[in-house]
This record gives sequence, C-alpha cells and structure tokens, in this order.
Amino acid sequence: MTESKDDHTADRGTADATTGDASTAADGDTAASSGTAFEKFADAPLWEQRFRAPRISLPEWAEEAPDRSLFVSNATGTYELYAWDRATGGQRQVTDRPNGTTDGTLSPDGRWIWWFNDTDGDEFGVWMRQPFEGGADEAAVPGLAPSYPAGLAIGRDGTVVVGRSTDEDGSTVHLLRSGADAPVEIYRHRQSAGVGDLSFDSTLIAVEHTEHGDAMHSAIRVLRAADASVVAELDDTKGGTEELGLSVLGFAPVAGDTLLLVGHQRRGRWEPMLWDVATGKETDLRLDLPGDVSAEWYPDGSGLLIVHSFEARSELWRYEIATGALVRVETPAGSVSSATARPDGSVEYLWSSAAHPPVVRSTDGSVVLDPPGPKAPGSVPVEDVWVEGPGGRVHALVQRPAEGEGPFPTVFEVHGGPAWHDSDAFASGPAAWVDHGYAVVRVNYRGSTGYGREWTDALKHRVGLIELEDIAAVREWAVDSGLADPERLVLAGGSWGGYLTLLGVGTQPDAWSVGLAAVPVADYVTAYEDEMEALKALDRTLLGGSPEEVPERFAASSPLTYVDAVKAPLHISAGVNDPRCPIRQIDNYVNRLAARGAVHEVYRYDAGHGSLVVDERIKQVALDLDFAARHLGTRGTGASAGTRGTKGTRKEVG
Repeated sequence: MTESKDDHTADRGTADATTGDASTAADGDTAASSGTAFEKFADAPLWEQRFRAPRISLPEWAEEAPDRSLFVSNATGTYELYAWDRATGGQRQVTDRPNGTTDGTLSPDGRWIWWFNDTDGDEFGVWMRQPFEGGADEAAVPGLAPSYPAGLAIGRDGTVVVGRSTDEDGSTVHLLRSGADAPVEIYRHRQSAGVGDLSFDSTLIAVEHTEHGDAMHSAIRVLRAADASVVAELDDTKGGTEELGLSVLGFAPVAGDTLLLVGHQRRGRWEPMLWDVATGKETDLRLDLPGDVSAEWYPDGSGLLIVHSFEARSELWRYEIATGALVRVETPAGSVSSATARPDGSVEYLWSSAAHPPVVRSTDGSVVLDPPGPKAPGSVPVEDVWVEGPGGRVHALVQRPAEGEGPFPTVFEVHGGPAWHDSDAFASGPAAWVDHGYAVVRVNYRGSTGYGREWTDALKHRVGLIELEDIAAVREWAVDSGLADPERLVLAGGSWGGYLTLLGVGTQPDAWSVGLAAVPVADYVTAYEDEMEALKALDRTLLGGSPEEVPERFAASSPLTYVDAVKAPLHISAGVNDPRCPIRQIDNYVNRLAARGAVHEVYRYDAGHGSLVVDERIKQVALDLDFAARHLGTRGTGASAGTRGTKGTRKEVG
C-alpha cells in the first residue's frame, strides 16, 4: 500500500504525513511534473524550498503487471496519488482532493487503483477504485458503511478482504468474492484487529488481532476464505510473563504455498520467521544482525528482502531460503525508508540522510524516477550522541548550524508514535530550524522502536513521564557540553511529540523557554472519551485500564493536570477533524491557559492529524519559527505568517 494510517495495532502515528519526511509518502517522498505548482519555489528561502521541491514515494507495482505503478506526489502542492506506466513513461494524477490523498494501492492485475476516501483528514470513509488508465471513481466494496480502515488485501482472482473499525462495532473483517453482490462478515471483535494478508491462491486469510487486550502486541489467526473457519493460531502473549508481539509480513508469492512470513519479538527485538500455517512448523531464521529486522518476499519466493534497522540507520540484505545465505544489498549510509524487490531481482528503495534529500534508487545503479523541476536543498548531517539516562543509554541525533560555535538556541524536536524513532533521514522541519541558527536535538526516548522490545515497552503505566526523563538527561548533556543555550531551549513535537511537549512544559516548567505542540494529547481523559476505538485500546494498554479503572494514572500522565504550572510561552496547532488527538480536549487545555492569562497562541486548521497541503505545512512551520523568534530574540522568517495561507485561524492570549 502506497501510504496508510490504518495500522490496526494502534498508534497515534506521527503528526502528519509531512512530519516524518523519508518515513512517509509526503514531506520526504514525493513528486511528478506540474506547470504551476512550483512557481513560488525560486523566490522562497531555502527552508521553504525543501517543502516545495517535487518528490515521489517509492512506486508500488502491480504483481501481475509490474510495468503499472502507483506513487504519491506533491506536484500540485497537495499530496495526491499518481499512476505511472513504466512501459510508456506516461504519468497521470489519480486523485484530486482539497486536503490530499496518500492511502492507495493497485489490484494485482494492475487494472484498478484503490484509494481511501475520507472527509478532510478525519480517516473515516470508504474505499474507492478507479481504472488504471483513468475514468470515473466508484465504490470499491458496495454495501460497506464508512469506517476507519483496518487493512486491505486484494487477490489475483478478484477476492477482496477489507478490515474496518468503528466505535459501535469494534473491528470487523469482510470478504468479497469476485462476482458476488455484497461482502460477507468473517470476523468481529471489540478489540483492535485487521487484515494481515491474503494467500496467493486466495484460500487463506491472515488476521492480526489483540483479543487478549494488549493493543501493543498482536496475535495472528489464519482463516479459510471458504467458510471463515480457523486454520491456525499464533499467539506469543500466552504462556509467559512477558507480552510478545507478532506481525504479518506476507504469504509466500507461490501458488499452493502455505508459508506465512511473520515478525516476532521472542529474542527481545523484531525478527522474521517462516510459519507453515498448514503444518504449524516454524522456521527461525536467526539472522546475525543487531537491531530490528523486517522482511518481505522476493517475487519468485526464493528469497527474502531484509530491512535491517539499527541505531537510527538502515540497510538491506537478501536472505536465500534454500541455503540460509545472507547477502548484503549495497545502499549508501543513511536510511532506507521503504524497499521492494522487482521481478528481475533488482531492488528499488527510497533512501535519504539528514544531509541529502530522498531519492528512489535501484540496485541496478539507476534512479528509478527522478522528479522534474527544482531540487530540494540539502541540510547538515546528524551527529550521534549517547547519554546515560535513568533507564539506560539514550540515543540522540544532533544537528548544528553551519556557522558559529555555540551555545546555540536549541530545539528538542520530539518524535510521535510513541512506537517510532528518529533516524538519519532527511527532514525538512529540523532543517528549517538549523537554517535559522538553531541546533536541533532529536531523542529516541524509552518507547521508541529500533532499540529492542524492552526499550519500546518501558513506558507502560508512567506514560509520558518516562519519556521526559530521557529527554531531560539529553537536555542536561546539551547544556553542559556547550551545545545549547539554557535560556533558549525549545520543546517541540507533533502528535505524541506534541503530548510530550505539553506534559514537559508542565512537569518541567523551569527547563524550557518555549513550547511548540502540534496535534497533541492535552487532556488525557477527554481525549480517551473522544478518540477512535483503536486508540482507546492502546491507552488502556499503556496505562493499565480506562480512566474509570486507573484515574490516578490518567491524571499523572495528563498535561491538563500540570497546566497551571506552565511558564513557557506556548504555541499549539490542531486539526479540527483529528480523530487521534480530538479538538475538544485541546480546547479544554487552552481554556485553562486563557483563564490565568498564560502566554499562548492557538492555530486551528481544517484537516485531521496534520496536513497534506504544502502551503499549509509551510504556514505552520513559519508560525512556529516566528513564535519562537518573538520570545527568544532569534531570527524569524522575515515574512508575515498570516499571508502564507487562509484556511486556519489564529488566536493570541497573554
């Protein structure tokens, strides 16, 4: 799937598709050609050019028609889906919506482009489809009401499996046979679940579920498509004191093969194994690679493309199933955010580093699809820093301005998730701060992925407070080392990073000079009441129960509890249609700030958990830069942020 927020194992995700650059199909991944989209480019400052530059995601290709591809592009100034016929070189825009589209996929025969149709970023909608050559959109699965997406699988014979999530029904999975008038429900449960994969011959369906109640660790059930009966179960949460998660990586791409590639955490990190769902046999690959390892099949089923992530960087390998040989697939130093093996055995991958903008490369030595138009300016490389924290060594990535010795005004930009991590990948947001004379520090706190299961799972029950302990340890290093000016420290982030920003300026009021929170959790109890059902399950897992069951934990982890202690000027931005960090709970927090005359500004915009509109994203970054400049005496953008867009509304108090 080209880009998706339908991770049914539940996470708040990053703030938007433009925050994570090379990790998503937006700020770091997109482009095609346009006669007018980049007219503003030449006169824009470098930081703004990075957002406007034409970019592309890693093209997805149809299994039975590999010349037909689908990618995401910002060619029009809004991230949309594009079709690409590799045989002719022709490209065309598939979707055109005011707030953009990034969730899409191709049918195996390449005849259809499927895309998810929500309303202004609310993530609630239905699947549509459109002919690859162009034509009218139509409902892809008639009879299914709007929902949050929870996985999609399309078979070579036309079979479709659709996962759905609603507050009323919980999780459901529906099967639509080729030629059938309507889908049939084959799975239902109140806990989070979704479609993992459909076998090559469309006879088996893998479902990831959390029926055991731990939304952070999925189990796997395989069903027969013929009658929805259970073929096999794999659940690593049973029989031990530790909760271990599983993930579906895909059925073997060979007719009649019952091997399922599965990710597991049995040795304290993510690794792949092969599971024969017919016999129950498990084949442990035991790859001698530190860090997390994921995998996908080569198209002929003879090998696995291994994606190895370790200490904020990633690399590729090929694993030969017949011999167990592991062969390096050469890529430059940096981060591979996505990769796919082609039928000819070559590998295409999206690569970037903090200093170098993303590019789609092939192991045959070519650039797969070079977007026309101006290129994004580069930035400065990251430095690795390891700091002793209360829970172990904390890894941070540091970028320094090109000029000056420091101490610098410093932005601690906190990643979302929380199950995510910052990496040595290109990111336009941090680069903008560096351009304006700031050092940028990104901390992979406890809760981050890529450092083992124990590190990721460590934040349970003291949610938010544990992450802030690690950030505080790195902050102390930054000041003591001479990097950071202690009088000009900015805590910033989006989504979970926005939550940690609000919690941080409340629980550590003397540590931070300015706070910048985008789409945050601000009032944890109200957020729980209003958020999508899958996130309620995640919060129950993180905090050990609901607000009624563990009120003291929700209070201890809620920014609203500490709002009256906030001293730092705060800038808060929020999408009014956000289902992950809903607007009412942000309003509750803002009202408390206003009641005591605290210095703050609020910016509301008409979208969901972030924006896919380039101008809107630029406006939000400019607002943050100028807010910090006014309160720290640093350099602002030199332009009125209010002229950069018209969709949002601002309010200043204090």
